[in-house]
Amino acid sequence: MDTRRLLRTSALVLATAGLLISGCTGGSSSPSASESASSGGGGGAAPAAALKPYYAQQLKWRPCGVPGFDCATMKAPLDYAKPDGDSVKLAVARKKATGPGKRLGSLVVNPGGPGGSGVSYLQGYAGIGYPPPVRARYDMVSFDPRGVARSEPVECLSGKEMDAYTQVDQTPDDAAETTRLATSLKGFAAGCEKRSGAILPHVSTVEAARDMDILRAALGDEKLSYVGASYGTFLGATYAELFPDRVGRLVLDGAMDPSLASRQMNRDQTAGFETAFQSFAADCIKVKDCPLGTESVADASRRLKAFFAELDAKPVPTGESRELGESLATTAVIAAMYDEAAWPQLRQALTRAMGGDGAPLLSLADSYYERGGDGSYANLMYANAAVNCLDLPPAFTAPKAVQSALPDFEKASPVFGKGFAWASLNCAYWPTPATGAPHLIEAKGAAPIVVVGTTRDPATPYRWAQGLAGQLSSGRLLTYDGDGHTAYGRGSDCIDTAINTYLLDGTAPPDNKRCR
Repeated sequence: MDTRRLLRTSALVLATAGLLISGCTGGSSSPSASESASSGGGGGAAPAAALKPYYAQQLKWRPCGVPGFDCATMKAPLDYAKPDGDSVKLAVARKKATGPGKRLGSLVVNPGGPGGSGVSYLQGYAGIGYPPPVRARYDMVSFDPRGVARSEPVECLSGKEMDAYTQVDQTPDDAAETTRLATSLKGFAAGCEKRSGAILPHVSTVEAARDMDILRAALGDEKLSYVGASYGTFLGATYAELFPDRVGRLVLDGAMDPSLASRQMNRDQTAGFETAFQSFAADCIKVKDCPLGTESVADASRRLKAFFAELDAKPVPTGESRELGESLATTAVIAAMYDEAAWPQLRQALTRAMGGDGAPLLSLADSYYERGGDGSYANLMYANAAVNCLDLPPAFTAPKAVQSALPDFEKASPVFGKGFAWASLNCAYWPTPATGAPHLIEAKGAAPIVVVGTTRDPATPYRWAQGLAGQLSSGRLLTYDGDGHTAYGRGSDCIDTAINTYLLDGTAPPDNKRCR
């Protein structure tokens, strides 16, 4: 298992392959006034002279990939502290407003991650799946942030190396297994430095937010209208912090709390997945063929934990060279927690695995890691680590620190706690030091910002939405009392109506509006 604080919406893979995964990243240091000005930043300041060519660039749209979508390449400085230096090329995609009705400008969308491809999300879901009235009046736009997919992607391991990495035991039982895990994490970091050393120091969320302001200008919009899901809420909040006077209509769905340190975020997420698993177990035990029994949620938890222990001792075959061990099986279960629509699939996969066939659970784990049928991996996990390890100091700096924290994590989740604690060691060996730190985001002067939280969200616990909405000077908390990760476009008419009304006529829902 490798949670790597991965946070993205479930919509894209639900639309294309059955499910999509999420995790989480942290905050970044507050920009100083001089940094804001040098980035073309807030307060209405004009872009610094060296940035003017970037802000003045014209996007050259061309048909691409999927009929009805256009693509372009946008340039941004590699290092905003040296805007006259090298640049990066960022992939942008658009689907023009379909009408009828007056065009409202561009709506930039982000699926989360960090590491999620905005271009793929737009073409696979948002550009065709967002409510028709929204698509009628907005040009739907997204981009692959720096380091992601088509935008100077971070690369770390070969497919075979990544296969080995995903199978490493992340619940070590002795010193030898602990050493193997630490060696694996060091090897991952070294691979990223070897293959992507030039881009690694420049993939922070602050830089991505500054890129998004260049995109706003290139699209011809005076203000940014934006829907960010999961990690995309932190990207959107960071934009509001940097450019409060350029905030148009911002929706932050499945929100993160940028004031939390990495260790607290990982611990909170551990508890979030425990809550989601209990909801799954409560649903499962009502079915007579539930693989975790029909007695109680507590018994189901014990059975799953015992099954993981069995896999740790003896993996089961999958019909290919990779066997299903504890790490991949845990990843598969976590994957299915992101959306209750995946619960029947998980029940069947657990039944098969307990009967000796690990293939269905392996398929769920592969969806988490974005592993293709040819054994290649998308760069999601590489970009995810690169951004996370810049945005926050590591949760733990050595195995001894993890061992000391195990009781706290296992209290948060008897089933997942140990694995989540050890996965939180991933940034300890990162070659590029963190440039960010936990902090409050107030975005004083910004227009109303809608923050959406789901009460039993596994990846972004509800308290995070409460935290972000409370920090933002213009935050409006919109609550969905339900299961799964994120809320917009997932079946709640109440949520969808509130957000659509805000996007279409600018009327934000009242603070603390609640939907079921």
